Amino acid sequence: MVDLGAYFERIGYADEPRPDIATLRALHFAHACAIPFENLSTLIGEPVPLDVGALVDKLITRRRGGYCFEQNTLFQHVLESLGFDVLPLAARVVWNAADTNPRTHMALLVSIAGTRYLCDVGFGAVTMTAPLELEPGRVQQTPHEAFRFVEAGHEYEQQVQLADTWRATYRFDLQPQQPIDYEAMNHFVATYPRSSFLTRLMAGRPVEGQRFGLTGSQLTRYRGGQRVEQRRIASTTELRHELERTFGIVLPVSPALEAALARNLNYPGQGETSENPWSQRCIRTAISRDSR
Repeated sequence: MVDLGAYFERIGYADEPRPDIATLRALHFAHACAIPFENLSTLIGEPVPLDVGALVDKLITRRRGGYCFEQNTLFQHVLESLGFDVLPLAARVVWNAADTNPRTHMALLVSIAGTRYLCDVGFGAVTMTAPLELEPGRVQQTPHEAFRFVEAGHEYEQQVQLADTWRATYRFDLQPQQPIDYEAMNHFVATYPRSSFLTRLMAGRPVEGQRFGLTGSQLTRYRGGQRVEQRRIASTTELRHELERTFGIVLPVSPALEAALARNLNYPGQGETSENPWSQRCIRTAISRDSR
């Protein structure tokens, strides 16, 4: 079980929760802003368990972040504890993808009074900051960017508006997933040698009016879907500082952390951070590193 009081304190939520759309919007925004996306565990060789006790310890007690399976599994437990009707889904990331990727992303479908909303608090530097009504074709503004769904055969494709361009994030259908499905996906992402989650540092966090993304050593600030600042981090000391200050991460105590950060000083960044371990650029990078 999730200690709801500790969770609410972690995300800064102080209202009386109810299983309604107002509560869902408030929790979705607060969670996304307070608990950052990050993949430090896979970089330093830590296991990434998905049982609720481990998630509470890592994301709430130790004030770390996590990626989609951690973030959305915790959010699912919270919502179900409050009486929401939640359907866990699997998605195929198409962000920065040259080829067809396996389904390695988790999202949630929440039904309230007959209306279905997609919720996702774990998609890197374009993590949604509001639930989206599952209505294809309608542009929906969130506190940070506009999103929409388009029909793609038997699937839905989510798209986000960045500057004047619509970018596809992932595709999904409504087949419900079981916890063991996510265990298999998570094991693949966290241990497959060509997964970029093992080699490239990624972090993302929205805050009021703007959001930050970190890819390797490249730090980017966005406002209203527009990139407004980008710079290269030059040292592991500065990288630690940004992870702690900008992303709000209490860094793990591990002898492997310094080496992992140092390796990422050689990654200048390749586009926006997202929940995609399968981009062909990332795979080529992993193959190159493995062959040394």
